[in-house]
Amino acid sequence: MTINIDSVLFTLVLSSLFLFFFIRTARKATAGVPGKFQAGVEMIVGFVDGLVRETFHGRSKLIAPLAITIFCVVFLMNFMDMIPVDWLPGAWMKANELAGHDPSHAYLRVVPTADLNTTLGLSLMVFLLIQVFGISHKGFGKFFKEAFTAPFHAEGTVMKILLAPANLLLRVIEELVRPLSLTLRLFGNMYAGELIFILIALMTWNAALSSGMTYVMAPLQFISGFVWTAFHILVITLQAFIFMMLTIVYLSMAAESH
Repeated sequence: MTINIDSVLFTLVLSSLFLFFFIRTARKATAGVPGKFQAGVEMIVGFVDGLVRETFHGRSKLIAPLAITIFCVVFLMNFMDMIPVDWLPGAWMKANELAGHDPSHAYLRVVPTADLNTTLGLSLMVFLLIQVFGISHKGFGKFFKEAFTAPFHAEGTVMKILLAPANLLLRVIEELVRPLSLTLRLFGNMYAGELIFILIALMTWNAALSSGMTYVMAPLQFISGFVWTAFHILVITLQAFIFMMLTIVYLSMAAESH
């Protein structure tokens, strides 16, 4: 439970960019032939709205905007991994050196989702929304009752009492697993992707220094980095989609009655 200023800063900047461009596009939208950016925004909105209509069976005006926000912001945070891994941290170190500070202690994490605290924060907010949606759609009494009567149903008061502890235990496990899986899946993929970029740079650089074959290792580093970048674009898009889709599914399950 650490608040890392760099992760918070990049999250706020990327969220502000998302809001600025989407609100600006909405205000300047035309009914005629749309521009390229408006067409892209309309594709995202239409795609996510279709998924929400198919997946979420309750009634809420919040789900579609929430899903669009999650997908776009998580994608933008993931996309920071496309910036060469040492550019912004290197600039930050240089700025600290020019300011008279020790550059070796100037750390900067560019990818917010490669920080476990960021993904945990996102997952905890989804967890809280699940509880709010469950109570608002079912009422507190029915929501509380389901914790003791599902998934094992029984007829008769005695059997219901006997099965209540098992139902409650499974419900607690189910609720805890959701934010945990959301947190670790997103963090693990982004942290591993960032690590592979670093390994490609370090392995080829060290090999070039030890062998003196810089002219061979430099093209190899470029090719390796390019291949991993092309593959990683799919990873960052898929992870944003999965986080959004699971959020919709979890909220739909919370709104449905057993």
